[in-house]
Amino acid sequence: MQREPGQKGVNWSNIAVGAIMNMVTTLGQPLEVLKTQMAANRSQTMWQACKTVWSRGGFVGFYQGLIPWAWIEASTKGGVLMFTASEVETVTQEMGVNPAVAGLLGGMSGGIAQAYATMGITTCMKTAEITRQKTAAAGVKPPSTWAVFADIYRREGIAGVNKGVNAVAVRQCTNWGSRMGFARLAESTIRKIRGKTGGEKLSAVDKILASSIGGALATWNQPIEVIRVEMQSMVKSTSPNRPAKPTILNTLAYIYKENGIKGLYRGVTPRIGLGVWQTICMVSFADYVKAW
Repeated sequence: MQREPGQKGVNWSNIAVGAIMNMVTTLGQPLEVLKTQMAANRSQTMWQACKTVWSRGGFVGFYQGLIPWAWIEASTKGGVLMFTASEVETVTQEMGVNPAVAGLLGGMSGGIAQAYATMGITTCMKTAEITRQKTAAAGVKPPSTWAVFADIYRREGIAGVNKGVNAVAVRQCTNWGSRMGFARLAESTIRKIRGKTGGEKLSAVDKILASSIGGALATWNQPIEVIRVEMQSMVKSTSPNRPAKPTILNTLAYIYKENGIKGLYRGVTPRIGLGVWQTICMVSFADYVKAW
């Protein structure tokens, strides 16, 4: 995260770095689909969720929501995250802040910025695409993703397509704060174990290991993700307890009442894999791309 000799001011190229690297993370879309399926249908086991996703079109079913929403989301939120997190992390380290704390602050700032700047609409539409009912009358073509967007906008306006954005902001703040904070802490620990000084570079294997640790530990906030999916889900619920106007708190109460504490952690297993992959891309690989 150290500035290159002669570099001054804001590094705008991080917007491009973040957009490119976050597009790479969309290779993990099958884990995203599986995680969302389990969070929206909390009674399903991993195997049942896999069979449900497969029934939507086989292998293609695991890439639902990828085009255009996941690509739009990835390219925009990646640029915002990398730019904001890098600037905050650099400034705080120059102020003498511990690298782990700097990573935490950078990740939290980047997560909040990307949520409100780009992710409200894209996560809502991606979740809607994954969770909407796929059964259509015989011979009737199901509505396209753009038709779903137009219908939500017509009925609920901009608030409808930004539904759950506050939960997204809380999730992203804790997500990237934890991922970058834990990853930088792991890097510092590995550096001490290896006997390297602060200026010595870690090997690629060490950086990937540190990012893997950060990505796995960051899934402690899975309840926030389950709440976000429930708020944006289009799965038809028959429960009279489901709030008509969902907020973070009443959705939390609803999930806990219906499914208990286990319900708040549905989909955590595929999310661990997804978190590890995304952190490797956005921390370890991104460091190399930024240096280049």
